[in-house]
Amino acid sequence: MTNSPKTAPRHFLDLWRLEPHELRLILDDAKARKAARKGWPQGKVDADAPARDRVLAMIFQKNSTRTRFSFDAAIRQLGGSGIISTSADMQLGRGETIEDTAKVLSRMVDAVMIRANRHEDVEAFAEVATIPVINGLTDKSHPCQILADLQTFEEHRGSLEGRTIAWVGDGNNVCSSFIHAAPVFGFKLNIAAPKKYYPDLSDLARAREAQGRIEVTEDPREAVRGADCVVADTWVSMGDADKDERMAALEPYQVDDKLMDLAAADGVFLHCLPAHRGEEVTESVIDGPRSLIWDEAENRIHAQKSILAWCLGAIG
Repeated sequence: MTNSPKTAPRHFLDLWRLEPHELRLILDDAKARKAARKGWPQGKVDADAPARDRVLAMIFQKNSTRTRFSFDAAIRQLGGSGIISTSADMQLGRGETIEDTAKVLSRMVDAVMIRANRHEDVEAFAEVATIPVINGLTDKSHPCQILADLQTFEEHRGSLEGRTIAWVGDGNNVCSSFIHAAPVFGFKLNIAAPKKYYPDLSDLARAREAQGRIEVTEDPREAVRGADCVVADTWVSMGDADKDERMAALEPYQVDDKLMDLAAADGVFLHCLPAHRGEEVTESVIDGPRSLIWDEAENRIHAQKSILAWCLGAIG
């Protein structure tokens, strides 16, 4: 389906903006695409090639490993091609406005993925773009990561409905996207964080209004007790200027074997990477038998392929 001036493009900016049936469709499509490719070389195109003749622009204001490689592989496996650029490579890095950049790229490519410093910039880009825009990460959310995480959990433990996920550490952008997902997929979310690094209050309010079951505590043991999944992330993100303060405040939130033992007997561990072993998580946990981090990293490709397919109108 080609977006016309009269057809609003399908943007993927935050999980809470999509309908539950759309997110479920994307997640199920990701599982199906992964299964259909079993044993294939990474460069082989999916049988339906839903992005044939399509071009994806990928803009990076922040450094990236998984987002960069997974989106590049994703568009190729869908039969399309990609153009990668940092903001420093573009006039965007020399003062051209977000809006002007969006208007230009809307005439040159079929979709844009942006890994940005500010969430407001992605929203401004999408406001004027006439092609789909995908949030590859901002300071406020990381929706692509969470779909890969949820895919990983369901592959190993089945339905998310009624399960408990425990987030331990900084209430950051990844935590925010888990908050967005909780009411949609029906899982309970326990968040343990120091008060100074609590998650965004507007995210919590929106999720609770949507009947999301979310508890926030300063006690990591309380959050993890009985959880089906424990999630951690780095304590210091790109752009954070208060490293020493963060490290001191978050030290009691390290996920170690003692904390994991409070989770359900078959509870699993997730981390979006990169990880700092010995800080937010011990080596014995992240490299242990309960860790699913490598499946989680791989699933970035599959989840993002289905996000792209949805944005381009190939599914749903």
